[in-house]
Amino acid sequence: MATNRRVSRVAELIKREVSQMLLNGIKDDRVGTGMVSVTDVDVSGDLQHAKIYVSIYGTDEAKEETMAGLKSATGYVRSELGARVRLRRTPEVIFLEDRSIERGNKVLALLNQLNHDRPPENLVAVEDSTDQNDQEFSE
Repeated sequence: MATNRRVSRVAELIKREVSQMLLNGIKDDRVGTGMVSVTDVDVSGDLQHAKIYVSIYGTDEAKEETMAGLKSATGYVRSELGARVRLRRTPEVIFLEDRSIERGNKVLALLNQLNHDRPPENLVAVEDSTDQNDQEFSE
C-alpha cells in the first residue's frame, strides 16, 4: 500500500499528463467535439486503478461522442502514462464524466430564481426609514 501523500502525488501527476494528452496527444476526432477538461483523478491505494473524471462542455450528443472517444483511447492513455510516469505498474485507466459543474450551475440558477421571485420585504423597510430621515433633514 502506498501512503496517502504518494497516492495524491501520483493522482496529480496523472491529472497533469492526461490533460497534456487531451490537448495534443489524442488524435480521435470524437474527443475534440466537446471542450474537455480533467477535473479530478482518483487513484486506488495500491496504485493499480485510476478513475479520471472529465468535465465536457457541449451538447448531450457531443458529450456522448467525447466519452466514446475517451473510452476507445484508454489503451493509448495507459501506454503513454507508462512512458511518462515512472511507476512499477501503470494503473488501469477509467474515464468517468463529471457533472458537478452542471449541478452547480443548476443550483445557482435556482437560487437566483428564488431570490428574484421573493418579494423585497427588507427593501421596503429600508426605503421607509430613508424617507423619514429625508423629511427630518428638509425641515
